[in-house]
Amino acid sequence: MSRRRGPQQLELKHYGWGGKRPGAGRKPGPNPRVRHLSRAALASRHPCHVTLRVRPGVPSLRAVRLVREVERSFSRACERGDFRLVHYSIQSNHMHLIVEARDADSLGRGMKSLGSRLARAVNRVFGRKGAVLLDRYHHVVLRTPTQVRNALRYVLLNARRHMGRKAREGVVRLDPASSGRWFAGWRRSAGELVRQARERPGGRVHAVAWPHTWLLQEGWRRGGGLLDPAECPG
Repeated sequence: MSRRRGPQQLELKHYGWGGKRPGAGRKPGPNPRVRHLSRAALASRHPCHVTLRVRPGVPSLRAVRLVREVERSFSRACERGDFRLVHYSIQSNHMHLIVEARDADSLGRGMKSLGSRLARAVNRVFGRKGAVLLDRYHHVVLRTPTQVRNALRYVLLNARRHMGRKAREGVVRLDPASSGRWFAGWRRSAGELVRQARERPGGRVHAVAWPHTWLLQEGWRRGGGLLDPAECPG
């Protein structure tokens, strides 16, 4: 009587594709989204430059009605104890923020609150429903006076950057869709521009918190001095 043979392990042939290897996986498109990686540790003495982007099809964020609604909403959430919104600028499809946070978790919670407020303001003003933000926020930790000064310059003068040649040839003014009218680091020549910005309709709503970090209070001035509102950041 013949014995019944059990199953045999066949040899697995390798044909040269599949498996873990450098460069494997789906390639990013022309506009890659923010990758879902764990956030790096954050020290409370270091402010952050944060960018929020909205989905295609969302109307321009620089509409006057929306700017005023966002400012009213931010004025109620700019100071959370462990998180502060210190400066911002609103562009057509994205927003730049300079914030302070106690740690990475505080940064995450604070940005979740601001992102939700922005989304609700957009849907409320434009009478729409659904998601507003494109992906998670992107942030850069600012560790030196020069980095902080460059970030302030980039954020507060961002509208001039997008205007390009028109900004260099046009009349200088503070961007009404930014926190520039509350910034205390302009050169003396900007005094009249600040007054005019605050006198515009809605200009007195204080939508940002005073900074607590040395870098944002005074340290940034060591990176190049006071800011000129006529500059156009590269």
